Amino acid sequence: MIAAAFVFSIFVNLLMLTGSLFMLQVYDRVLASRSMETLTALFLLVSGLFLLMGVIDYARGRLMGRVGARFQTALDARVFEAALRRTQIPAERAAPTSALRDIDAVQALLSSPVLLALMDLPWTPLFVAAIFIFHPLLGATAVVGGLVLVAIGIANQMLTARKVREAQSAQAQAHHFAEHARSGAEVVMTQGMRRAILQRWLSLRTEALRQSLAAADWTGSFTTTTRTFRLYLQSTMLAVGAYLVLKNQITAGAMVASSIMLGRALAPVEQAIGQWPMIQKARAAWVSLGRYLAATPIFPKLTRLPVPEARLDVRGLSVVAPGRRAPLITNISFSVMPGQALAVIGASGMGKSTLARALLGYWPPASGEIRLGGATLDQYEPEDLGRHIGYLPQQVTLFTGTVAENIARMATSPDSEAVIEAARRANAHEMILKLPEGYGTRLDGNGSRLSGGQCQRIALARALYGNPQLLLLDEPNSALDSEGSEALNRAVVQAKQEGRAVIIMTHRPMAIVACDVLLVMEGGQIKAAGPRDEVLSKVLQNASVVQATVQAASRAQGGAE
Repeated sequence: MIAAAFVFSIFVNLLMLTGSLFMLQVYDRVLASRSMETLTALFLLVSGLFLLMGVIDYARGRLMGRVGARFQTALDARVFEAALRRTQIPAERAAPTSALRDIDAVQALLSSPVLLALMDLPWTPLFVAAIFIFHPLLGATAVVGGLVLVAIGIANQMLTARKVREAQSAQAQAHHFAEHARSGAEVVMTQGMRRAILQRWLSLRTEALRQSLAAADWTGSFTTTTRTFRLYLQSTMLAVGAYLVLKNQITAGAMVASSIMLGRALAPVEQAIGQWPMIQKARAAWVSLGRYLAATPIFPKLTRLPVPEARLDVRGLSVVAPGRRAPLITNISFSVMPGQALAVIGASGMGKSTLARALLGYWPPASGEIRLGGATLDQYEPEDLGRHIGYLPQQVTLFTGTVAENIARMATSPDSEAVIEAARRANAHEMILKLPEGYGTRLDGNGSRLSGGQCQRIALARALYGNPQLLLLDEPNSALDSEGSEALNRAVVQAKQEGRAVIIMTHRPMAIVACDVLLVMEGGQIKAAGPRDEVLSKVLQNASVVQATVQAASRAQGGAE
């Protein structure tokens, strides 16, 4: 498409050159001969040429619009996936960026008239050369004027580039602060922080506005200077032409034609300088996109493995968080067999959530290995691994869509039977039916009006969707009441009966009722591991109280069943 646009640019400029020569004929032949027939013929011919030029110019504009659309389509998916994997990149390479807005900036340049002006720039020397044919003095005037405009353009680049970057950076800071304030609106509104947050945001916004105005003032001054000088140059060209006509060195037609050609020669230069902020923004966006994508790992194409056995083996695992050097967990080894539930307990900050991220394949091991069904996690396609492992995170995230779509992991065409089955397995079916529109209830992400417990049970159903081989539950009952905790334990028991493996990260006794094996973490290492009651007796000072709580919950659950 770009090649076709270049070809169209050739035709447009040739037609413009031809039209200028016809204007020469009008002044030199028609006025001298006073022939109405010649005037009519030349006018009709010029009208046809300019009509054809307009059609071709319109066509190349449409072509470039589609070039921009194709560019955006080609990069949208890749950049969006890169944005999702940003947290897996070391912090120094994952600075906050507006990569998706960068695509819009480049697409806007590709679709704008300024890019067509850049395509016309190579024709400027040709038009100037045609002016030299009329008279060397006219050509010299055009060259000097063109050099002055180029000098203005270079000065524009040198003096405004830094100011534009500073203005964009200030605007980004204000935007990020506003996003953080919006995400923490509950704290801001209830802790008397509204006025202070507003003042800080207004301060950032005012600074961004000041820098934007400063950049706009500079670019505006160059734009005005360019436009004024071009108009003055055309008047100068007419004055020089009139002088040469008075000296009988050129004809009146050459004088007018040279002025028209000069306007066409300098129009791309003026337009490029006038739209220089857009060019600068697109150039900065292009560089930012290149760095952003280069710093994002690309998943290699893998052989698709069959559904694995529900067996997890961890050997000598050490994990380093992105951007850090010291490992958060060190030399951990354990196994979970089909039909077995493992509880990982420990105080906050002991490495439970880090272990969960590693078991999901989200953070790669610094050393050691994790195998699911005998294959290391990096041998699975990411989408397949997500289907084999059902995950309930500590901080539940729901997305904008219906309850059914959230349970179906935002599939565009949810399987209704699988959705209801997952909800039943999570013991959330009756709860969902009580919602205003049942499974069709619209959720506005985490801003929905569901309680924390309802969100957690829907997220548990999402983890169970598709019957994954391994269930990984991180603090699964943090927002559940006693009924919800009993429902969670029943879901774990059912998963064990179906031969699936379950891992629960928790520090609450009620969450380990259905667990067979207990693993205690401390300081990123395993402090104790073995059968649940045996480990409780060895590690906890209040083991008898915890065991009594667990046994009472087990009896209550057995009676309910």
